[in-house]
Amino acid sequence: MIRNHDYRLAREKMVETQLIPRGIKDPRVLEAMKEVRRDLFVEEALVGEAYNDHPLPIGHNQTISQPFIVALMTEAIALKGDEKVLEIGTGSGYQTAILAKLADKVYTVERIRPLMIKARALLADLNYRNILFKAFDGTLGWEEYAPYDAIIVTAGAPNVPQPLLDQLAEGGRLVIPIGNKYSQELLKVTRKRGTCTQKNLGGCRFVDLLGVYGWKE
Repeated sequence: MIRNHDYRLAREKMVETQLIPRGIKDPRVLEAMKEVRRDLFVEEALVGEAYNDHPLPIGHNQTISQPFIVALMTEAIALKGDEKVLEIGTGSGYQTAILAKLADKVYTVERIRPLMIKARALLADLNYRNILFKAFDGTLGWEEYAPYDAIIVTAGAPNVPQPLLDQLAEGGRLVIPIGNKYSQELLKVTRKRGTCTQKNLGGCRFVDLLGVYGWKE
């Protein structure tokens, strides 16, 4: 699904008007946000809204997050380029693509198999070769490849799932929305010397993280 118009000016405007004024500073994150074509990850009918400052539906009661939230979560995990990253909630694959630009390897887990299959096909078409996919309960993480230098969770949970904490490497960063089903706080959890510390990055609103260690269906 390659669309002809690449919207480069729209991406540059998005970075200049939505991200930088709100405090996104990491040059690697800003460059990735300029490079990755968000218009390819939304439905055809919504392409005209691809670079607007809000989430968009992607089917199956899921959404693609607004660009600022994608940039904020990505900046929070402070990627240098050599990390193993676990993403919980592949969704459209847009956040996955951003992570794949900035990390060595991305392991992404999606509960809804049709979304995972669609994202995997699109990212393969776009020539991403450093992403592994799994259709699974994301609250259980992906133990086989743990520990991870960074974990990003793109759905709201009542608490931080214990398996994700267990799979976080020493010095690792985990970003996750925590709260009720209507509003959450974006938390950054950092593991240092076996102890996890939390930082609140502000309010947000995500779809529910369903699973054994999340919300029940």
